[in-house]
Amino acid sequence: MNAASVHLPGARSVVQSLGASRIREVANAGIGLPDMLPFWFGEPDETTPAFIRDAAKQALDGGDTFYTHNFGVPPLREAIAAYVSALHRPVDVNRVAVTSSGVSALMLLSQLIINPGDRVVAVTPLWPNLLEIPKILGAQVVKVPLRFEQHGSRTWELDLQQLLDALTPDTTAVYLNSPNNPTGWVIAPEQQEAILAHCRRHGIWILADDVYERLMYDGDPARKACAPSFLDIAASEDRLVSANSFSKSWLMTGWRLGWVVAPQPMMADLGKLIEYNTSCAPGFVQRAGIAAIEGGEDTIHRTVARYQAARDFLYERLNALPGVTAPRPKGAMYLFFRIDGQREPDTLALCKRLVTDARLGLAPGNAFGDEGEGYIRWCFASSLERLDDGVRRLAGFLEKH
Repeated sequence: MNAASVHLPGARSVVQSLGASRIREVANAGIGLPDMLPFWFGEPDETTPAFIRDAAKQALDGGDTFYTHNFGVPPLREAIAAYVSALHRPVDVNRVAVTSSGVSALMLLSQLIINPGDRVVAVTPLWPNLLEIPKILGAQVVKVPLRFEQHGSRTWELDLQQLLDALTPDTTAVYLNSPNNPTGWVIAPEQQEAILAHCRRHGIWILADDVYERLMYDGDPARKACAPSFLDIAASEDRLVSANSFSKSWLMTGWRLGWVVAPQPMMADLGKLIEYNTSCAPGFVQRAGIAAIEGGEDTIHRTVARYQAARDFLYERLNALPGVTAPRPKGAMYLFFRIDGQREPDTLALCKRLVTDARLGLAPGNAFGDEGEGYIRWCFASSLERLDDGVRRLAGFLEKH
């Protein structure tokens, strides 16, 4: 039979129905263009600190190129458990597993608790990967949007009662990302208490994406700043799973290293999923993770101070532009702002136009769900000089359009 005459089936229907990343779509349109100034991805403009890179080099030179335990090397698991316990409540090392990236952690936890046909609730706007992961597993995703309070403080807020009403007894899990990508919204402790009590009553899982928990602003610089976390209040037997990553706090986006905290009874099954997904994270990368935790607090404090200055600079400059409304984020590393009066049909088209006409790379708000339409995400993990250049390019674009 001629291979050309063979009709191959397509991918699973649920995979075909997934939305492709609109952030990637914009980036693919701009990568390689001369004089391109990108702020589309959520990563810093700094390389990983030398002491972390040196730890990986030493591990490689020492021959650390073999498989490790599914859950990670014991020194890293112990370091993570101590780190999480210091920030929150005590967490036993046997509840910690190392993963090959934060997004892998989110997928693994979703595979652990979600069945086909399950009902999942997500607070949006939300990073597109987290919206699509439950769909890959055949779940139905119900979205509860944050509200943009334009008057007064101009912040994104959660309607707690709306979320509780959506968490019906037939709900399997709620997905929460705080500090939030893309809005910078941070959940309040009293909201967490109410959500946890509600989920306990109805047997609903809480999947917490805690990747940005150290990127909090306007706090006491002498304290170890950290966002409110369900790990602060949940008992070890609660239906809570937490995903985290080395990417944001320690400037390690390309290393692809993360971790999860899960109830002890789930760990054996989680180990199976890790084995059948990635088997283990690379050993030399894990050694870099140990160095990051043990010696990285100064890096985190410096990064938070740098990002807060960048946030304040970009917030002031954007709000000075005609037609631009930019709320001040409480955490994470993004400004999610609106431009009024644009003629483009949607923010994806607008961001593509910014690429071609201004060589400015931003992320379209509709990449984060329909609730994000009308907004644009700007990653401010950058120098003031680069941000200033970007604002000038945006201002020039707006004058012409």
